Amino acid sequence: MDNLWIVFLTAIFSSTIILLYRNRSRIRSSPSSSLPLGTLGWPLIGETLEFISCAYSDRPESFMERRRRMYGKVFKSHIFGSPTIVSIDAEVSRFVLQSDSKAFVPSYPKSLTELMGQSSILLINGSLQRRVHGLIGAFFKSPHLKAQITQEMESYIQKSMGSWRDDHPIFIQDEAKNIAFQVLVKALISLNPGEEMEFLRKQFQEFISGLMSLPVNIPGTRLYRSLQAKKKMVKLVGNIIQERRNINQPSMVPKDVLDVLLNDTSQLLTDTLISDNMIDLMIPGEDSVPVLVTLAIKYLSDCPAALQQLTEENMRLKSLKAERGETMTWSDYLSLPFTQTVITETLRLGNVIIGVMRKAMKDVEIKGHRIPKGWCFFAYFRSVHLDESQYDWPYQFNPWRWQDKNISSCSFTPFGGGQRLCPGLDLARLEASIFLHHFVTQFRWVAEDDSIVNFPTVRMKRRMPVWVKRRRDHS
Repeated sequence: MDNLWIVFLTAIFSSTIILLYRNRSRIRSSPSSSLPLGTLGWPLIGETLEFISCAYSDRPESFMERRRRMYGKVFKSHIFGSPTIVSIDAEVSRFVLQSDSKAFVPSYPKSLTELMGQSSILLINGSLQRRVHGLIGAFFKSPHLKAQITQEMESYIQKSMGSWRDDHPIFIQDEAKNIAFQVLVKALISLNPGEEMEFLRKQFQEFISGLMSLPVNIPGTRLYRSLQAKKKMVKLVGNIIQERRNINQPSMVPKDVLDVLLNDTSQLLTDTLISDNMIDLMIPGEDSVPVLVTLAIKYLSDCPAALQQLTEENMRLKSLKAERGETMTWSDYLSLPFTQTVITETLRLGNVIIGVMRKAMKDVEIKGHRIPKGWCFFAYFRSVHLDESQYDWPYQFNPWRWQDKNISSCSFTPFGGGQRLCPGLDLARLEASIFLHHFVTQFRWVAEDDSIVNFPTVRMKRRMPVWVKRRRDHS
């Protein structure tokens, strides 16, 4: 068993012991008659070890499915050191996600909360969270950013793909990470490729490797090294903030997210809050967007009919734009109907985000289930997305299913929901669309065998190696 498994089990075990005594009286005093059915598992560790064991398997949702058969779609458990109400009921999960901060607040493992900091957009609540989320979300939807991101994504992709050769494998996961990180950092703080970008990337990889680590902050530990890396990144961002402050003239048209937050007049956003959130917002560039791209290519490689239809659709658009002498725009990429169904199906089947956790701030009742104050609530998206009552043949990659299905239904929540719906969801779709467009119109490829690892984050075990050959009809 690899070192990550050992470190993670140690972290969970130690966290469980610490939290057990904090939660024990709460567990005993909760009237079990009104709680969902289920079990709190073993003393100290609850059901955490079984959950992790299933999470590392080919069917991570098997932990939930066994309990669904015994207890229903909402049940009680004890995982990650806390008594927990688990939901694989789409309506119940939607209710909780749409509740305000008086009822539920974010709940994450101790190592993650310490690395993120209390000012992170993932942890702040109330008016401050709504303010930051609203500012970022509005900017990500702005025409200015749409044009900028499209141009820069194309530039980075062309540079990367221009160096690909057919005499050695291309690792799609690595290539997608490299491109997505540069695009997102440019959108956040307008940093161009160069020494500072490489320094930031190196520190960020050190930082993100500690998100699921042993929650002990002493020199030499994983968490300590990650915190030191974050300090270096915060200092770099802080220097950029100070340079912008010294200009002493707000940008009429914000060029990046940093401008948007610095121009805010509410006086709620401190430089520390802004710096911390710039770092936290880089996570999709290292994790979720590259994995979305990689999984899409994995599924297309295994489904020739879908690959052929997607390629023909993109080739038609490319030829049309070339005939007109026009460049591709944000709306062009997102207007490709079959490409969007491929991305949607990848989000459903791949489950880049398996779920979210909240903590109940008061007793809440929904559909006859009571969620006690102080308990954790775990909305497990993966089981909903793979529920055969919601999707025919749920384990089959079938992008055609979305041609007559509503993606706004509560059974499809790849980007979360409610006030904390991911503000960059359109940006993620755009980046995936651009990568797929250039990949299928420039190359044919053969993928090597690879498998999906689902825990602690979704990724390809071998980083998705493919052998590419340039199309003769590509110019």
